Amino acid sequence: METKGNAWLFIILGLFIIIFPLLGLIPLSVVTGVIVLLLGIGLLIDGLRETGEYASVRILELILGIIAFILGLGFIINPGLFSWLVGFIVWMVGIFLIIAGIIGIFTKAGNNRWNGVVAIVMGLIYIIVGNFISDPRVLGALIGLWLLITGILMLFQNE
Repeated sequence: METKGNAWLFIILGLFIIIFPLLGLIPLSVVTGVIVLLLGIGLLIDGLRETGEYASVRILELILGIIAFILGLGFIINPGLFSWLVGFIVWMVGIFLIIAGIIGIFTKAGNNRWNGVVAIVMGLIYIIVGNFISDPRVLGALIGLWLLITGILMLFQNE
């Protein structure tokens, strides 16, 4: 019974977020921002407290702490930065897949050039999807679609 209630909650929430996509992205961006902000504060504190012979580790912790702190604030203040970064990461994975596919074609990795072709096609799909999800509304709508599909699957799973 509880699972059916959760399923209906997911379905209703998914439909609501598909209609208002930024309402699905903002909480995710804020939660991620708080986590990254806390990580940055921890790295800054650790970099300032570090007393040892490894000055390079201390400097690296300070630099990473500053970057994480700024990114965390950016995610909290501007959800568009979060969706841009998600899109950029997906886009970079697409680039790596294309490079791996080209290498696979020319080196015949696994004695099959089709693996390289498939990697190139997947890389192009990743690049296209990465360009779309860098828009906060599209990423929010995908979050709503995920909730809707999850709710429907939960609803039919118990029957």
